[in-house]
Amino acid sequence: MTVDPPAAGASASLWERDEEIAGVVEALDALCGDRASSGGLLLLRGEAGFGKTALLAETRRLAEERGCTVWSARGGETLRSVPFNVVRQLLQPALVSLLPEEAREYLGDWYDVAGPALGIADPGGRQADPQGVCDGLVVAVRRLAKRDWPLVLLIDDAHWADQETLRWLAAFAERLHDLSVLVVVARRPGEVTGESARHLDAVAAAAGRPETILSALTPDATAGLTRASVGRHADAPFCREVWAVTGGNPYETVELLAKVRDTELEPTESSAGELRALNRSARGGGLVARLEGLGIDATRFAWAAAILGTGISVDLVARLTTMRHEQALRCADLLCSARILTAPDPAGAQADDGDLEFVHPLIATAVYNSIPDALRTAMHGIAAQIVTDSGRGPAAASRHLLQVHPDDDVELVDQLRAAAREHLAVGAPDAARRCLERALLEPPRPDVHARVLYELGCATLLTAPARTIGHLQTALAMPGLDGAARVDAVFRLSQALLHNDQLEQAVRTVEAEAARHEEGPARLRLRAVQYMWEGIHAGEAQTPGRSERLAELARTCTGRDNSERALLILRGFDAMNHGESAEEVVELCDRALVNGRLAPGLGWTDTEWGVELLMMLGSSYAYADRLDRAENLFAEALRTYTTAGWSGGHLALANAFLGLAFRRQGRLRDAESVLRESLRLAERVGRGLPLYWSATCGLVDTLLARGHVREAWSVAEQYGFTPPYPSTIVLPDTRSVRGRLLLAVGRTEEGVGELEAAEKAAAVRGGHNPVLAPSTLDLAGALAVQDPARAARLAADARRQAELFGTDTAIGEALRCAARLETGRRKVSLAAQAVTYLEASPCQYEHAAARVEYGLAARSTTELNRGLTLARSCGADGLARRAREALAELES
Repeated sequence: MTVDPPAAGASASLWERDEEIAGVVEALDALCGDRASSGGLLLLRGEAGFGKTALLAETRRLAEERGCTVWSARGGETLRSVPFNVVRQLLQPALVSLLPEEAREYLGDWYDVAGPALGIADPGGRQADPQGVCDGLVVAVRRLAKRDWPLVLLIDDAHWADQETLRWLAAFAERLHDLSVLVVVARRPGEVTGESARHLDAVAAAAGRPETILSALTPDATAGLTRASVGRHADAPFCREVWAVTGGNPYETVELLAKVRDTELEPTESSAGELRALNRSARGGGLVARLEGLGIDATRFAWAAAILGTGISVDLVARLTTMRHEQALRCADLLCSARILTAPDPAGAQADDGDLEFVHPLIATAVYNSIPDALRTAMHGIAAQIVTDSGRGPAAASRHLLQVHPDDDVELVDQLRAAAREHLAVGAPDAARRCLERALLEPPRPDVHARVLYELGCATLLTAPARTIGHLQTALAMPGLDGAARVDAVFRLSQALLHNDQLEQAVRTVEAEAARHEEGPARLRLRAVQYMWEGIHAGEAQTPGRSERLAELARTCTGRDNSERALLILRGFDAMNHGESAEEVVELCDRALVNGRLAPGLGWTDTEWGVELLMMLGSSYAYADRLDRAENLFAEALRTYTTAGWSGGHLALANAFLGLAFRRQGRLRDAESVLRESLRLAERVGRGLPLYWSATCGLVDTLLARGHVREAWSVAEQYGFTPPYPSTIVLPDTRSVRGRLLLAVGRTEEGVGELEAAEKAAAVRGGHNPVLAPSTLDLAGALAVQDPARAARLAADARRQAELFGTDTAIGEALRCAARLETGRRKVSLAAQAVTYLEASPCQYEHAAARVEYGLAARSTTELNRGLTLARSCGADGLARRAREALAELES
């Protein structure tokens, strides 16, 4: 490390930063090589005052010298509650240069998703999906970056960035490898906890290189900076004392030396003792004392600037302090002369930065903390009113409203509820939660208190189900929630219990509420919800007579409203689960549709019933051999969620169930692709949830069908596909797939145990569809040698159940199982019958397997070649290999 002074025109805070600047130059040269260059990410970490901002300014200068486009943003200590604040700053240069139609052209389908978060489009009528908004912002920056190559993004004080921006930054950093853009992020150590810390850790992990840790100046560098600032005649003892007083902190050193110049202190050993007093006046209590010395008007001006935090203009401060404009101008000049405020750097200024900013965040923090508590609260209240009067809306005012002391203010509660709605509409549920939690402290009037709790529960449903449970239970115990709102609150409470793996309690909650209502639409809806949660319960205990009561209730339903349509779907799913007539299953499901389509209010993004009901509908079609209808439903879900920007759990489920439809059709390559995407999305939502199990189980099942046993085992190990299983039903059946996997890797005893457990669970639940949960078929095959009599009984039972269900797939699969247990002509005959049924089935993988097995039994090259062709078209590599080996043996 050298102690050479920085380049002419560069900040004094760049002393001893030659290695860091060399790293920036290297990254910029790589970026500017050509448009195919990969992205880069530099992380700068240093204590307050260690020159992070100066290094970012130097990065801007070097980048602009090379013809780069530079966008910059910074976090603010008092602005962390403002969602998307930093990413909006970052994209502002690009956004202000685009007309609305140009922005829509660049962002395409993501315009309506990301536009509201960026402030360039009005939000839609429903709550935005936070993950979808995050993905939309990633797409927005990627597309704009391609337009503005070579692009450099600078983010200062990332430790103070809002959580929504940090979520975007973490997602964007993961995808920099194929985008030619350089991102430079500066932050202090510590300062953040919780989700924000997790996001910053993810950014650091994506960088692929160590963070650049900024160190304090050495004594030699401090001496060089001192002599460069106050004169070469500064003696060694004076320079050493400068270093001792400041600890080598570059900002404090620069400020102290400015005070030395201002006071005309002689830089010699005899005056070195005065440095500590001078240094105290530059920070903390000393700074506050210096500010107070400028007079009450200047102090009030500085306080108002600290309250605003950003967009500091003389006019706005004058309104906040009730000063005359001329008086405010004088204060601004005085504070700038005292190096407390300054004009924004034109190179990095944003359109809404205002006329002024604090010289350093340390000063802003000290000034803000110096405001008397009661006055600070009052000023935030005035600032909120000014923001509201300017027409910027409740969400913009909410950061000030959050700081106001509770005072039984009815209007404040209404403002915070309105702000929460605005935050939800742009995909910022955490900001909505903060507003509603603050509203509860006011407190609300008794007649609206329960509704505020209900709104809070809705805001936290997807992000904190455990917290949601408490909010909604409290709301339901209070007066004020009646009619449809109460029924909806009970439904959402049951959803939260489901997501928190408390399915039994979810069922009991809905059941108890239904008992409070007389016969009518509300009770019918609640009973349908109860049957829905019971229908997906994977537990062994079933409510006695449930299926019979559901069947009786469904018989009275004509599908005239959504409650009746829901009951028809639930009855169809229950009948499919128990292996009743597939024709009746399809007839029930068809009656739940309107002209073959989902009824209004029962769409994929409608929240009255939830996604689980439609997944049951599609699954019933899938296992009843109506795979075209299942695929259409799940493909519609995928399109709907993608268009709406719902890229969290809902999109993960849509991919998982579309993968199920593809797997059933025999489109194994397509199934693997969408199931891997489902698992990627599910990973972002969180492990252990039912949707995570659906993605993992479906992928393992598909890989086994493809013959990729080793990869299936690897997926199972990596993603925790082991007991204990979730409390909800997973399709395909988890125990059946796990048992088949264990058999495939040679762990026969464990596999048999898993399949027997699946059989037991199905028996306790009242029987099952052998296609939905094929444990009987797999268990019969596993026991063929060690217990042929039991294997034969299992095969016979599976055939009986298959014929009762009545689909070609079910009967064909049962015949395949029976054929594997036979020899000679009987084996050939059963294998031929299996081919006949499965040829008529829409399940092409099973048809291919039946052809190969028939070819093997009959030693027919014709049948083996047919099976080989089918296996190749399905992507069943293991089955195709088996057919080729058999053909080679027959032809040799």
